Amino acid sequence: MSIFGAHDEKTLAQLADVASRAERVALMADGHVGYVMPIGGVAAYRNQVSVVGVGFDIACGNAAILTDRFVHDYSRRELEELANEIQRSLSFGVGLSNRSKDAPHDDELFRDDAWKALDPAVEKPLREKARDQLGTVGAGNHYVDVFGDELGRVWVGVHFGSRGFGHTVASGFLALSQNQKWGSRVPEREALLDLASPMGEAYWALMNLGGRYAYAGREWVARKTVSILGAQELDIVHNHHNFAWKEIHDGRELIVVRKGATPAYPNQRGFVGGSMGDDAVILEGTLDSPERSEAALWSTVHGAGRVMSRTEARGKLKGWGPKARIVAPGKVSWQMVNEWLGPKGVILRGGGLDEAPHAYRRLPDVLAAQGSTVRVLHTLKPLIVVMAGENEYDPYKD
Repeated sequence: MSIFGAHDEKTLAQLADVASRAERVALMADGHVGYVMPIGGVAAYRNQVSVVGVGFDIACGNAAILTDRFVHDYSRRELEELANEIQRSLSFGVGLSNRSKDAPHDDELFRDDAWKALDPAVEKPLREKARDQLGTVGAGNHYVDVFGDELGRVWVGVHFGSRGFGHTVASGFLALSQNQKWGSRVPEREALLDLASPMGEAYWALMNLGGRYAYAGREWVARKTVSILGAQELDIVHNHHNFAWKEIHDGRELIVVRKGATPAYPNQRGFVGGSMGDDAVILEGTLDSPERSEAALWSTVHGAGRVMSRTEARGKLKGWGPKARIVAPGKVSWQMVNEWLGPKGVILRGGGLDEAPHAYRRLPDVLAAQGSTVRVLHTLKPLIVVMAGENEYDPYKD
């Protein structure tokens, strides 16, 4: 068991529970309590995959595109207008469809043989829902950001996953693992599927399809944002952080599940965000501390990591969606958020108190705890942050 950073007892207890079933485990410095397996956790299994380890937002991840534009190309007024256009042009929120004329409804992934792993009665409606939602961002901690790096170059960064498709697949296999019908609501319990079994084989195929789906959605959204900026793409950095991979460790093939952890093999780049009011980074794995990197299963953080629950930050809600109201205040107010964002000049569209910078660790601290297993290549300062509106509940977020 390898642990980076400091964590509360509940998070460590979850990791110990996972370790009782896994070959190896590690916890990244942004870790906190999740469903069964802690967020920021990494677990390696022999020929098994954990449904709740991968999570309900299969293949949630981050993508960042370097553009050919510079921060000084835009006035403050232009950035404000661009923030409005990003909010108008993309789908932020719950249960929305991608209605853009150039939406990727006919992506090749919809003809993948993996769809055949589903019962025909499930497959058709799920495929249509997935087709409809591809390229939507959702709510919660999912975002589209515009950044400037240390050279003044403009980057676009996005964070979201496989939307309703991934949630339906995870929920369906969790139900099947408890001998319930597909679509039944069941408790979040560990479900280790043997990849040699029909169920494990089907889940693996659909999980990987979810990976393709998430990649296609993130790249469409990021490239759409680049076009809104009137820019051209120069480079892209893209990774999942809720996924499972077949990897070789200690001379053995293991199934490595990363739940809110980014792959970080030598020279493998990743985009890691902080919060709506903090810098993000482009980093890469190193060979500077090979023993420590292997102990981390060649993984690193996927963000800054929460220090407050959503309820603790925003307060207790009654109802949900636009009609939701706070009936007991939390620890964060909009005055606090504005005092944080104002001096930084961040243009915020949407967002909620549960996503305030105060609810998160500071990214430099968690990166320092990862030590020389990673190095920062670029520091990205937020110019524009666009998220779903306040009090939007997203059932498909991680």
